[in-house]
Amino acid sequence: METAASVLAVTVLGTDRPGIVADVTAALAGVGGNLEDSTMTLLRGHFAMVVLVRTERPVAEIEAALAPLTTDGRLAALVRALPVGEAAAPSGAVFTLRVHGADRPGIVAAITQVVADNGGTIVDLGTRLSRGLYVLTAELQLPVGATPVRLEEQLTAVARQVGVEVHLDPVDDDLL
Repeated sequence: METAASVLAVTVLGTDRPGIVADVTAALAGVGGNLEDSTMTLLRGHFAMVVLVRTERPVAEIEAALAPLTTDGRLAALVRALPVGEAAAPSGAVFTLRVHGADRPGIVAAITQVVADNGGTIVDLGTRLSRGLYVLTAELQLPVGATPVRLEEQLTAVARQVGVEVHLDPVDDDLL
């Protein structure tokens, strides 16, 4: 009897070193895992990775394949089965959002609340702090019928309140 493939979320966090991506992806490939979506980044010298893996293998087997990478305590891996069924893909116009200014608490919360209030979905978001300058870049998708001009006006007003500058630019559909 053939087992249906499921999607697992694999999260890896730890101290950066050369070869983490190669090691993790080799372990997953070694048990027949197919990488679908992934994001990987360095956060002040700490490695962070989330990968969606389609596999017929159980969670315990994937955890066992990753275990040798965590034995020295520098990396931690978490494997979680995702609910069965396809997640609804957002539809509507795609935008790039750039925010920058002096660092202070609440920038991300304020800006993302405006996006949420307009029904927008944040598809990707990253932030960096360098010498007191805070930079946020995001890709977001607005629902069909949402008004980008209204969103930009609201973002500009909130940006003034938190002391940052904001830029919202449409992404050309041909690039997606």
